[in-house]
Amino acid sequence: MKIILLTLSLIGLGLNSYAQKSEKNFDIALAAKNSIFAPSLSFEKNYGLGSKKKFSIGWGVRANAVFGGTGNYITAPALLTSGKRSLAAFFTEYKNDKLDTLDLKKTGIIAFNSKIVLQYRFKKSDLGFNIDVFGVTFGGRQSGIFRASDSKSLNNTTQIAKPSPFNLLLISDSDRGSLNSELYYRYWIKKNAALRLGLSFQFVEYKANKVLTYENDRYRIKPLMPFIAYSFNPFK
Repeated sequence: MKIILLTLSLIGLGLNSYAQKSEKNFDIALAAKNSIFAPSLSFEKNYGLGSKKKFSIGWGVRANAVFGGTGNYITAPALLTSGKRSLAAFFTEYKNDKLDTLDLKKTGIIAFNSKIVLQYRFKKSDLGFNIDVFGVTFGGRQSGIFRASDSKSLNNTTQIAKPSPFNLLLISDSDRGSLNSELYYRYWIKKNAALRLGLSFQFVEYKANKVLTYENDRYRIKPLMPFIAYSFNPFK
């Protein structure tokens, strides 16, 4: 974690020294699909690069909540879902023989994460992508039914779980905790106000209070949801 913090600090210092133009935005967003709702509040600072400053890279912070009804949380670790780690897991199909399910009655988490932003500016609009990097998650403890793929003694048993407390981006199923990423299009309706539309890909993770099958206690859902947002820049 210290290495990640140091790296981000050095990137920030490098951007401040290289990029002459920066832009600060606040954002209120709501993603929803079926019975899941995910409101978020964020702040970001983008640095225009190149002679025309069309492309920008930035950093920010985001408070993200996810609420919903019954959730079927499946095995989280990449080594169990695909047998691979990091980028290799992204291109590897799931191994269903080691996937277990934790059926929780509801989802209720609040995560506070840092994020990175990549964006391209057109005349009155932006096309961009952002993703959470690391942070913490809070939420209540609850019970759920565990569906074991290969354990008669644990199958259909009641287990206790709570949100995983720490979040870290490690690529695909190697990620830990609850993270949000967005692919978006933003249109500036005024000089300092814009509407933003896109897709939000959420990782929401709960951790059982004890190790279950395959020495695992982490389970997650990964909803892909449309979102709408309002961005504003009070500094313009």
